[in-house]
Amino acid sequence: MIDTDALRRQPELIGEHVVLAQLDETYLEPAWRAVREPETTRLTGTHTKFTEEQIREWLASRPGLDDRADYAILRGEDRAYLGDVVLSDIDEHNRSGSFRIALTGPDVFGKGYGTEATKLLLDFAFDVVGLHRVSLEVFEHNPRARRVYEKCGFVREGLQREALWWDGEWHDVITMAILKNDPRP
Repeated sequence: MIDTDALRRQPELIGEHVVLAQLDETYLEPAWRAVREPETTRLTGTHTKFTEEQIREWLASRPGLDDRADYAILRGEDRAYLGDVVLSDIDEHNRSGSFRIALTGPDVFGKGYGTEATKLLLDFAFDVVGLHRVSLEVFEHNPRARRVYEKCGFVREGLQREALWWDGEWHDVITMAILKNDPRP
């Protein structure tokens, strides 16, 4: 049984260096900057060009949902916005969901924030929400993210060949997943 109330309430998740807080319109300014950061859009394969109003409306619609959890990743010491992490595509019958994360840019890459945020969200997904499986897709041109996912317990399950067209080249998409009973280092 999935705890949809936990998704709706979306409690703050506190780690050693990051805090995951409900994503909402109070994070408009840094979220708007992040969707225009070239390295972030390349690593996430985001072709869409958003408007500020689209981002505002999307952020305002996040609180209170019972079929997903959208979190702002905040640095623990000063609550600076570092990106977002999402548990979505919740399938109640199969107790599964999808995972995605996006950091704001190269200034926060490689500092462990993504790893800690991933671990916090997985603990929430399995131990609070009651999921059995969480899956993700990652582009082959993002080896740093793949290492983070493997470090957090995700296992490579498949390959979607040449599924992303970016800068005049085809890129493969790697599918990964973690089960509730898999080791979570």
